[in-house]
Amino acid sequence: MNPYFSILIVLIYLGLILWVSYFSSRKSGTADFYRGGNKSPWWVVAFGMIGTTLSGVTFISVPGWVSSPAKMTYFTVILGNFVGYLLIAQVLLPLYYRLNLTSIYAYIGERFGFRAYKTSAALFLLSKTIGASFRLFIVTLVLQITIFSPLNIPYAVNALFCVAVIWAYTFKGGIKAIVWTDLVQTFFLIFAVVFTIFSIQKALDFSFPEMVKRIGENPQFLVFDFGNLWSNPNHFLKQFIAGIFIAIVMTGLDQDMMQKNLSLKNIREAKKNFLTFSVISIPVCFIFMCLGVVFFIYMNQTGIPIPAKTDGIYPMIATQYLNTTTGIFFMLGVIAAAFSSANSALIAMTTSFTVDLYGVQNKTEDEKKKIRFYTHIGCALLLALVMIAFSSFNNESVVYAIFKFAGYTYGPLLGLFFVGILLKTKVRDKAIPFIAASSIALTISIDHYSVVLLNGYRFGFEILLFNGALTVMGLLLFRENKN
Repeated sequence: MNPYFSILIVLIYLGLILWVSYFSSRKSGTADFYRGGNKSPWWVVAFGMIGTTLSGVTFISVPGWVSSPAKMTYFTVILGNFVGYLLIAQVLLPLYYRLNLTSIYAYIGERFGFRAYKTSAALFLLSKTIGASFRLFIVTLVLQITIFSPLNIPYAVNALFCVAVIWAYTFKGGIKAIVWTDLVQTFFLIFAVVFTIFSIQKALDFSFPEMVKRIGENPQFLVFDFGNLWSNPNHFLKQFIAGIFIAIVMTGLDQDMMQKNLSLKNIREAKKNFLTFSVISIPVCFIFMCLGVVFFIYMNQTGIPIPAKTDGIYPMIATQYLNTTTGIFFMLGVIAAAFSSANSALIAMTTSFTVDLYGVQNKTEDEKKKIRFYTHIGCALLLALVMIAFSSFNNESVVYAIFKFAGYTYGPLLGLFFVGILLKTKVRDKAIPFIAASSIALTISIDHYSVVLLNGYRFGFEILLFNGALTVMGLLLFRENKN
């Protein structure tokens, strides 16, 4: 695609998003930035959460992953996610609403103490900074290829530009603006995928029933791996169980995702929103997986070789082999995917730093606005810097990298909430930062040497459970005596 034409598409889309943001946040105050005035419509939040969950990772990486040896094993994680979402709706949401929380990590402070509170917030900020940067990075690479590189503009400018745009439409309205802009972005994200499937159907001269038949008969379709449980990281049981806990930690214990739910009027609407999102997310993710199968069919029939890095399959086919209209919708989908996850991450990071780490609760309204303003800029710059750094050493699937990293840093959060909710144990607050750091260090070491230490065992995404278990053991080891 012509880079100048791509720029026009980007500018039109950004104009739409900025208008939606301005219209939705005209009368926003400080409280609206964090919780949207508790007036967000549940159905808008539910639809927008789909886009945030999918993000650029699902949009770019997952369809390509289907064409790799992993095939559709990722769908097992999605099925596990659904069970995790049900647990969040029944256990975590009622807890957060009962305590009337702005930041969910305030619960850890009430349950264990000051150091535990700061530790949980710091773990979230670390996890979210890396995760959001990875997600935004994968789609900005597409913008780099289609727009910035043809104009000889370095990636650093690309990263700073994208983050600046996200900052611009979130700095005033915060979560209130995100709820409505994500509605628009989720629509473009899903529509781009559906349109691509029909474009390939037309290019192959298949009828729709024939396309469905070809997808169902393809060897890549709904492949669940039941081979050697011990040494196979993609085994169905490992993926399914890991999917449950990935959903719990990356949604239920994540300020980013929970902040949208806390912007609703009451727990009844929050549950309605969450259950609706949970049900819809399965067929939506299934469509993305089917797109990967369609790519596999298309490349086989047209003789296109599968690239070594499967993340590049969707961008390559949409912009080089299909019609211009498909390329346009792909570009819109890329931008939507980039912004739908990074915008809420930026707000959550700003919230966690100002509320959890800095502590603005006792400040005046003017002081709160000033602190929030500079924190918002600082978090945006941090995302851009991590993206720039990541561009210099990325060498593995982004999907795998995100969940692997989450297994290391979200594990202590899982352990803290597990003990806090299910046990009445009191833990020495001073020991909790060291327990969390030790758990992460041990997990990284054992994962690296697992084949030797555990007689050939290979961790998959279930490394998250192992990390959480280490944290639980550490917390119980340093529990306070009743006497």
